[in-house]
Amino acid sequence: MGAVKYPGLPTTSDGSDHIVHIEINITEGSCAYPITSSTSMAVGYGAAVANGKENLWGTKLIFIQPESEHSSASAAEGYALAGGRVTNFTSGQGLILMKEVLYVISGKRLPVVFHIGSRALTSQSLNVHAGHDDIMGAADCGWGIVFARNAQEAGDLALISRRAAEASSTPFFNVQDGFLTTHTIENVLFCEPELMKEFVGNPADHLRNLMDPYNPVMSGVVQNQDSYMKGKIAQRHFTSLVKPALKEAMESFTELTGRKYDFIDSYKMEDAEYAIIGIGSMIETATTVVDHLRSLGRKVGCVHVTCFRPFPSAELAAAVSACKAVAVLERLDDPLSQSNPLTVEFKASIADAMQGSVGFPSLTSMPKIHSGSYGLGSRDVTSGDIIAVYDMLESAENPRYFSLGIDHPTALASIAGFDGRPKGSFSMRGHSVGGFGSVTTNKIIATVSEDLFGKTVQAYPKYGSEKKGLPTNFYLTIADERIMIHHELDILDFIAVQDVNAFLTGNPLQGLCDNGTIFIQSNKASDEEFWNCLPAESCREMIERGIKVLWLDTAKIAREVSSRPDLVVRMQGIVLLGIFLRSTPFAANTSEDELYPAIEKSLRKYFGKKGEQVVQDNLTCVKRGFSEVRQIDSNTMTIMEVE
Repeated sequence: MGAVKYPGLPTTSDGSDHIVHIEINITEGSCAYPITSSTSMAVGYGAAVANGKENLWGTKLIFIQPESEHSSASAAEGYALAGGRVTNFTSGQGLILMKEVLYVISGKRLPVVFHIGSRALTSQSLNVHAGHDDIMGAADCGWGIVFARNAQEAGDLALISRRAAEASSTPFFNVQDGFLTTHTIENVLFCEPELMKEFVGNPADHLRNLMDPYNPVMSGVVQNQDSYMKGKIAQRHFTSLVKPALKEAMESFTELTGRKYDFIDSYKMEDAEYAIIGIGSMIETATTVVDHLRSLGRKVGCVHVTCFRPFPSAELAAAVSACKAVAVLERLDDPLSQSNPLTVEFKASIADAMQGSVGFPSLTSMPKIHSGSYGLGSRDVTSGDIIAVYDMLESAENPRYFSLGIDHPTALASIAGFDGRPKGSFSMRGHSVGGFGSVTTNKIIATVSEDLFGKTVQAYPKYGSEKKGLPTNFYLTIADERIMIHHELDILDFIAVQDVNAFLTGNPLQGLCDNGTIFIQSNKASDEEFWNCLPAESCREMIERGIKVLWLDTAKIAREVSSRPDLVVRMQGIVLLGIFLRSTPFAANTSEDELYPAIEKSLRKYFGKKGEQVVQDNLTCVKRGFSEVRQIDSNTMTIMEVE
């Protein structure tokens, strides 16, 4: 493809911020009740309203927060009935609580777009992390449903689904994996304002006020036995418009931006004999596994279902027409059903193709269909787990249900040793405590690395539902190519231990490459005192593997620098930014004259609203971390007793 009209604005963003960027420019209002993991979307929209933001057509935005998710859906319904372009952000139980209203919104043909940070539903316990239970629980409500794999797609599909919704008078859900996409910082091309304005147009030109007293209509009336069914089946006129409207929106977006979208995204399926089908961020991880196995001569591929409603039955059947076996992976489990939701839809698609249904490809043989569950509640699913699925498919095993990533009779054993990162990557894992500011630091490191070094980045926080005071992990990869894996990193170049209890609860050196670097927060007075306080077994391992050991009292620096006592704990995480930059190879050829202005720009992005003094305090913390971090020399490491 040649030059495109709208190539995008390069930046770093997570899925939530990308959606906010779209919605504060094209909508007129939001009605939402914040719920994890969609809260950051609502907060971002609310902040724009508080700052007096106007959309691209000069309309000042409004934000309505009623008393519940059910009420927020009702408010959005009323907003749309009056002819407004409105949005909503929700997750998990919040989406299910809306369900009564969701049927009404689709039945009244109101073209709203709701954004879902898809989350596991509370069952045997509470979990606020990724699961597709919520969206599958609302899949029968008559809404279009599209799924993003990454932060880029989250924002792009927000625009695409809005155009399709208004062209077909059908509401849409735009879905991304909770936390795994909503909160993962990546390189993103933001849609230009001119693109948004051209692509969806002025709300006044596309929406109808159904509450206009000068053009009265009846909506939501009682229909008894003689008429209800007629009205229900008559809805098929509108639903028949959804697929062509979405197809047109995707093709137009592709032409304008060069970023290709379709109902499904097939990867190396042309001659694939074994394939994985799935939804969400995991399928992007699968593409790296496919490349690896292809290099070994194995004919494998994968398919992402971008559009779940309307379901792309014929397209999926065609994609797997040459396959001997297929595994459908799902981020949920519904054991009382015949199969899990995506598997049921896929099996029905294959059945239609086998019997020659109109519009379907003609299949001469049916692939073996396996169904697996993975990643419930953000349970980590690795590249090794996906390799295990392909191994099972090629084993000619009879179709069965399986699980990934846990110790259970149904589980497949993960295959170790594959590094799905791009060549030349530099990766970090952090061990911290919730509330120490480490997650924000990770985002800033990613932003600086993109701005200053021109690198591709991915920053992923492993949040817990316990909030402040308990262990938190965070991950960062910097590379020259786009990072496709979406799981916890097990091959690392740098480890930051800001929570010294990490040595008591596990081995923080796990995954660190030989000759890698570890930083350890410590309030000790000397190198010898610091070295002596570490567990002997860890010291021995660091010596044997040539690990470079850094240490510093970041808490002391934060106390000395911060002008606000309430920010001291969080600011000690910012000191780590300077330590990281001292350790990464990318900063070796960068002068301080280049380094600190770029850091200040990023700090202002995150802390500017707290005032200039807070920005400067944070910058001072970074500078002191860079200049004051101490490295244990080999003499100190070897003369200390480690037996």
